[in-house]
Amino acid sequence: MKQEQEMIGQLLDCARQNENIRTVIMTSSRANPYAFKDLFTDFDFEIFVDNLDAFNKDDGWLDLFGQLIKKVVLQDGNWRTRLVLYEDGTKIDFQITTNDFVKHLASMSELPDAYDNGYKVLLDKDGITKGIPVPSYTAYRTKKPSAERFTDIINSFWGDTAYDANSLWRDELYFAKYMLDNIIRFNYLQPAIEWYLGVKHDWSVNPNKFGRWFKRYLDHDTWSELEGTYAGASLEENWEALFRMADLFSRLAQEVGNSLGYEYPMEYEQKMRVYLSKVKNLPQDAKSFI
Repeated sequence: MKQEQEMIGQLLDCARQNENIRTVIMTSSRANPYAFKDLFTDFDFEIFVDNLDAFNKDDGWLDLFGQLIKKVVLQDGNWRTRLVLYEDGTKIDFQITTNDFVKHLASMSELPDAYDNGYKVLLDKDGITKGIPVPSYTAYRTKKPSAERFTDIINSFWGDTAYDANSLWRDELYFAKYMLDNIIRFNYLQPAIEWYLGVKHDWSVNPNKFGRWFKRYLDHDTWSELEGTYAGASLEENWEALFRMADLFSRLAQEVGNSLGYEYPMEYEQKMRVYLSKVKNLPQDAKSFI
């Protein structure tokens, strides 16, 4: 697995010898001084060229950086993407387009989020990057929700717990896991956790995608509660996980609401909790819910 300076050195040696390559920029975590990085952190390189067609014909240049395990080739308009993984564990996302895009960046008064999150100019043969605005490194920090979004997430969370409960009663484990560990966890619990971290850290942190850095920012007790929302394959475990998730969501959402001055619909929660308990205790041969 290559160290950062070794990898950059190899790339720049290649780029300097290739007249077609005019600019090289590094983005994402390795270009953000506030991001967490370790040996598995990807390299994200953007390569800007005069002749884009040259990168449609031959990918042999990728072999300069090691023995390939995989290569994913993508194309989106004028962008060519190569997602590569090498046998030494080095993972690189190359994005390639024309040098005109760099000129476009330099003409902007405000950076797109991907660049405001952090970028480093590694090579500029034509001196065209000087006008690119300096990144603020704040693009992906958690932002305060509007009152409407706050209410919508709460209503959706409690509404979808009914789907999970009904599926557990039916012994439909696969769908119940989908509801709890996909829809409810990522669509509703995740925003609540992000907002909670925003409140605790004065809206100054980026917990990364899909809760990747939650453990780094959450207090020990809250992290332990979050761990308790995961379950194995038994129905009873999943019932317990559902109720633990409900408890955690309720606490975090109420704290966020109190901080932002938003009303929390406690009456609705209480009615949904009664419903969930009735479903859990409903005999398997029941013909009526009442």
